[in-house]
Amino acid sequence: MKEKVLIALGGNALLQAGEKGTDEDQLIHVKETAKHFVDIIKEGYLISVTHGNGPQVGAILLQNEISQKTIPPMPLDICGAESQGFIGYMIQRLTFNEITRQADDIKVATILTQVLVDKEDPAFKNPSKPVGPYYTKEQAEIFKEEKKWTMIEQIGKGYRRCVPSPEPLEIIEAFSIKALFEKKIIVISCGGGGIPVIKNDDGTLIGVEAVIDKDKTAAVLAQTIKADILMVLTDVEKAYINFHQENQSALGEITVSEARKYLKEDQFGKGSMGPKIEAACRFVEKGGKKSIITSLEKALFALNGKTGTIISKG
Repeated sequence: MKEKVLIALGGNALLQAGEKGTDEDQLIHVKETAKHFVDIIKEGYLISVTHGNGPQVGAILLQNEISQKTIPPMPLDICGAESQGFIGYMIQRLTFNEITRQADDIKVATILTQVLVDKEDPAFKNPSKPVGPYYTKEQAEIFKEEKKWTMIEQIGKGYRRCVPSPEPLEIIEAFSIKALFEKKIIVISCGGGGIPVIKNDDGTLIGVEAVIDKDKTAAVLAQTIKADILMVLTDVEKAYINFHQENQSALGEITVSEARKYLKEDQFGKGSMGPKIEAACRFVEKGGKKSIITSLEKALFALNGKTGTIISKG
């Protein structure tokens, strides 16, 4: 066994821009993703997996909206749970199939995962994460009045609901995830950043209307399972500074302090590469060996040190 790796899948591993989001669309991409998983496993790495859910939970929210006159709509935490279930099922089944074809005796399991957040987190007073479908200005005004939603205009597209994005503190199902991982089972967990829950005074849990940043949760999960490497997969081979400028430069091996410097300079998009770099830094600062940011297609090459942005303590 080489090293333990937490693979954090980006949305492109499940759905490409411009696609309708049918099950056929998504299964094609998941099948390709599963092949890469098996290539990594055959090299001797032990992997665990987490994933995004943006397009999928958006579709679930839209389905709720369209059918609300005949079927009661579900709150955001339950919609997140739904997305964890069906995405986990796709990854689990097709990864199992790919392993079976290659005669390896490795099991795969999905865990519906709750992630604890602080009920006093300032994010609850400042909703900032857009979710769900786009609405007209008139619809947005109705939702602000009737549902007390925070609405934000996205120029040229319409208005969207904004929900809080609190910090992930603890993975509720950590014991189960670690126990399975230590048995060399591929565990799919913490999908979409996890289902956000808070603790009541008596210790019981309650779901909240929020979305946790999936990359920040990935850093917590990697630390929880004592992974050696956090690998964040996205749609580019490497992170860049001065992106889309004449002097843009790809980042190879860098230290946490260098990455932090670039973050302070706003070198990375706040809704795209920024959270990935932040998560990568957090994992290494908490004792992880290194973090890697690269594309799915280059994952194995990056693990073997041949490409990707690799962040270490230095």
